[in-house]
Parts: sequence; structure tokens; C-alpha cells
Amino acid sequence: MTELFSRRRVLLTGTAGLAALTGGGFWLAGRGGDAPTAAANWQDPAVSPSASASPESALARSVPVQPGRPGLAHAEVDVLTAPEAGALVTVKTSAWWSWALMDRKTGKIVGSKNFNQTNMTASMIKAWLAADYLRRAAEAGQTPSSTRMNEIRTMIRDSANGPASTLYAELGRSATIARLIDVCGLTDSKAGDGWSTTRLSARDTCRIAHAIGTGRAAGPTWTSYLVGEMRAVRGTGDFGIRKAFPAAEQSRIAIKNGWVDRQATSEWNVNCLALGDDWTMAVLTRFPLSTSWTHGGEIAKSVATQLRTKTELV
Repeated sequence: MTELFSRRRVLLTGTAGLAALTGGGFWLAGRGGDAPTAAANWQDPAVSPSASASPESALARSVPVQPGRPGLAHAEVDVLTAPEAGALVTVKTSAWWSWALMDRKTGKIVGSKNFNQTNMTASMIKAWLAADYLRRAAEAGQTPSSTRMNEIRTMIRDSANGPASTLYAELGRSATIARLIDVCGLTDSKAGDGWSTTRLSARDTCRIAHAIGTGRAAGPTWTSYLVGEMRAVRGTGDFGIRKAFPAAEQSRIAIKNGWVDRQATSEWNVNCLALGDDWTMAVLTRFPLSTSWTHGGEIAKSVATQLRTKTELV
């Protein structure tokens, strides 16, 4: 497998703050397996839905990006080897939040102390619905119609809900979540009463992203296609983890985010999944509806920004 391009980072210490970066990198398929075969030929639809504006606001930008515990120089402790990795990332918020980071070369996952606790996934689960459908179609020797492929594209790029509900029903509702747990090796997560209420933990979300990258989730025929669609997420759904990276690198990081206002609990659920070259990352949040939903994306951005100063992995 050939790496598309590599990135070397130089971490600055003391008051210098964030690292200077050059280049960027991403593998369509992950470590530890053969590269998937070329994706089936699929052309962009003649007319794509327009993307809405990115969720940037004064309130969102007010979330502080902390460099870590007082007195801790950047890169002095690598989060992957730290005995209390969760303590190296802090966000000043009253929201519930959880994070996890996977080293795809070794499979090691570190994160917050609550990285095994679950949150309702919202649209983040759409990446799995697409993967499960495409893998099963290929295994059955079926070629999805142009209409179906356009539905999948808008479900991933624009987070359309209609296709998700259709696929969830066709895939057997809770049966697709049972396959998710089995295929991706999840330990904490479980089905809800609908696709949006599936419960995932941060560390399980890292495992899902890795399974997508290696080809286990979508299968060899469609992995490159699915990762490409996740790289192309746009508009309102383009927030969170990859916003911690320079603009030139963001399009090389595959993401799927989820955000929904839960009237039953009077809370926002805002979650982020990201798939990188040698890493996967997840940040899950929930907080009162009285706070702007963009707060969740800025928590994720803050976590990712801090992790980039505490390991050379990302």
C-alpha cells in the first residue's frame, strides 16, 4: 500500500503554542490489511444539493482552546503513553463530553476517563448505514441504482435524513446495529429505537472509523468511495475535529458528524467522528438546548487542537 503523501510535524514548546505543519497525509485503507480494490465507477449526479453555511458563530468561537494542565509544555508528555491520558485534555464547559484517540498502527486507544460511556449518535451513524448497505450489496452481487447512490451521497455529504431512515429499515433496523457491533468489534454500544438513537461510546466510534478505513465496514468494492464521500462532507455538517487542522489538510480527513435537539431530554447531542492517516478520533457531547448547538463542535475542535500538541500521531 502506498501512502498518498506524508506529513512531518514540528512541535513547538513553551509559549510558541500550536505546531507548524507542512504537507498532509491520508490513506484510504488502514493498516494491517490489503488495500481494497478500486471502487465501482460512480459519477457525480448532474445536480448536487447546495451546501449551507458552516456553523461558525461568536458563541461557538468563545469556547477556549486550552493547552493542557498548567506548567505542561507542549509535547512534554505523549498522550499515547501517558498513564492518565484523559487529564492532558481539558475544556472549560458544563457540557457532558467524552473523547478517544486510536493509533491505527497498534490499535491502542486512549481517551477521557468516560470514553466507554455512550451517547445517542444522531447522524454520525449514517457512515455505518452506508457501509453496511454497500458491503451487503457487493456480497450479493448487486449494483446499486443511480437513485440509491445519490441518496447515499446526500446522506453522507449533506446528512440527509430520509435516506438514513430508508436504509435503516431495509437493513433490518436493530439487525444492522448488531452487525455494526460484530464487524467493528464494539464493546460498549447498543441499538436504540431508531438509527438516530443508537448509543455509541467514544472508543467504539474510533473502532468504527478504523473499520471503515481498513475496508471491513464497506468491503473492498466500496471503501474508497465511502471514504471519499466522508472527505467531501460539506455545509452545516462540516465542523468539529477537522477544523483543528489547517485548511489545506481538512479535505484529506474523512468525517461524519451528528447533531440533534432531543426534546424528550431537553438536550443537544453533538458528536464527531474523524478518520485520518494513522489515527481515528471521536468526541461526543451533550448539553442543554439553551446553549447553541455549535458548542458541541467547538468542544470537539478544542479536543483535537490539544491532542495535536500532545502527540505526533495527528
